Amino acid sequence: MNAATDHHRLIHNLGRAGLAPFVLLALLIWLLDGEPQNFTATAMAIYAALIVSCLGGIHWGAAWVHAAAGSVTHDEHQAQALWWGIVAPLLAWPGALMPAHAGLVWLGLLLVACYGVDRKLYPSAGLQEWLAMRFHLSSAAALCCFIAAGAL
Repeated sequence: MNAATDHHRLIHNLGRAGLAPFVLLALLIWLLDGEPQNFTATAMAIYAALIVSCLGGIHWGAAWVHAAAGSVTHDEHQAQALWWGIVAPLLAWPGALMPAHAGLVWLGLLLVACYGVDRKLYPSAGLQEWLAMRFHLSSAAALCCFIAAGAL
């Protein structure tokens, strides 16, 4: 195995591991009642908001790498990526503050929207090879948010 293969495997494994809180919390929300359920739903909404924020941050990192590589071109996608990097967490923030049933639906929709933005912006950043993984992770995370909201 070469270093690139090991690195890609690590990224995929960590991505899948990042789904564990979504799955576990969604399950707990269905199994719990009362205050423990409310606490768990809030925890899941906050986790989803953090993930959306990280997904926005990827675009900032890609733009920095692009700039550090000496690119003198300023393309439209780079500016959009920088804007999305701050818009994503700003959109996620209210989802963490809403009542959990509404917040989880909002954040599930936002996870889907993040993937839609990534489909547009990843290719210009040279990240298109990660879109399949992003689709699977975002779909599963959004589905967990929707399933959890259904229990509330």
